[in-house]
Amino acid sequence: MRFLSLSSLCLLLSFGLICCGGPGDSLDPDSFYAGGLTTVEDVTRNAYGNISPNHTDEHHTAFFVGNSFFNNGWVIAPASTGKRDGLGPVFNAKACTSCHLRDGRGRPPEKGEPMLSMLVRLSIPGKGPHGGPNPEPRYGLQLNNNAIPGVPPEGHVEITYEEIKGQYADGTPYTLQKPTYTFKDLKFGDMPKNILFSPRVAPPVYGLGLLEAIAEKDILANADPDDKDEDGISGRPNMVWDVKAKKIVLGRFGLKANQPNLEQQNAGAFLGDIGITSPLFPNENCTDVQKECKSAKHGGAPEVPQEKIDQVTAYVRLLAVPARRNWKDPEVQRGKKIFYEAGCQKCHKAQWKTDKLDGFPELANQKIYPYTDLLLHDMGDGLADNRPDFEATGKEWRTPPLWGIGLLKIVNRHTLLLHDGRARNIAEAILWHGGEGEASKEAFRQLPAADRDALVAFLKSI
Repeated sequence: MRFLSLSSLCLLLSFGLICCGGPGDSLDPDSFYAGGLTTVEDVTRNAYGNISPNHTDEHHTAFFVGNSFFNNGWVIAPASTGKRDGLGPVFNAKACTSCHLRDGRGRPPEKGEPMLSMLVRLSIPGKGPHGGPNPEPRYGLQLNNNAIPGVPPEGHVEITYEEIKGQYADGTPYTLQKPTYTFKDLKFGDMPKNILFSPRVAPPVYGLGLLEAIAEKDILANADPDDKDEDGISGRPNMVWDVKAKKIVLGRFGLKANQPNLEQQNAGAFLGDIGITSPLFPNENCTDVQKECKSAKHGGAPEVPQEKIDQVTAYVRLLAVPARRNWKDPEVQRGKKIFYEAGCQKCHKAQWKTDKLDGFPELANQKIYPYTDLLLHDMGDGLADNRPDFEATGKEWRTPPLWGIGLLKIVNRHTLLLHDGRARNIAEAILWHGGEGEASKEAFRQLPAADRDALVAFLKSI
């Protein structure tokens, strides 16, 4: 592991390495610093878990305390470990890191394995409070497959796969795996026939502070909901409920951009995933029919104080972005050109300049390369979960960032991608694109093998 050297930082500050980042730039030098001054050079299993090297002294302690609360497990209340008790009563995981292992990406369970870093969102047709999803009355907004003693877990989900055969234009065959989900061992009755559900693999959490620091006006400037430029791409913002501000604001986090900021994202995960209440979400995650859940002992009111929420939020905000790898390789440079020619950058916007984020000067005015527009796009029937989420339709997903994707196998020991982990590698993820991504998918499918390999090499370098 190697943090950016002082000379590298000075070079970046002194010269700015001004470069537009388009396909005509043969080397695109400042894209090496994918997270600006928050970038680290690390290709080990800890590549996603470093503190931003430009962090202030003020945030040093908060980061490492937040890291502890992110990584250490919660226990059943009451316990001698009073600062970490209150697990459940129903839950999916005992710690944030159970899903976001090494701050990276989760995966679907292997055959016979329970869901460890994946969960299933639930709702029924109609709008819930403030325009969000309408909770399933007995199971809520999320199926919790674990529970403390004396409380029944809500149920489980079994995944089977169907192989779909396809062929590149040059005759090379490929297969995709299409998942089917079956609810098992439901403790409060069968799911209703109109159930809406969405399997979700935990996404990586590094670099999120930089995405939070992008100005709202800049994100909205990229939106084209009516496709006025007639390029087939009509990115839309999701407008969601901000619990603290008590108003509708821009959503930017979550697979459907259904969370407005990292504090709410983290507090929501504490409650939904671990069963830990907070000032933002003070009520236990129990529906009216779950009597044992409602009568179980808790770990205080709230179970995690605002100070700890703030420290976990500081931790997530200051997770560094890995530097690019092999960026000067001729094949990678050729792959970048193909990426642009295929129109991939229309959704996976390469470059941003961050604005200010209150209390976090480390994240301000950084030139970053996340390869996302943070907008919703219709990805077609093949990837649809058919579950609306605020203004996101059942076919729409937020463009995921691509930075660091080439280190996934090193950090998390797999290469499974997309919202439910169905894609076994980058090529399969591209081949699942439909809707607004159909033209770019077809351009990839038409490429000769050497060009397909070059495009994948570029993506792995980001």
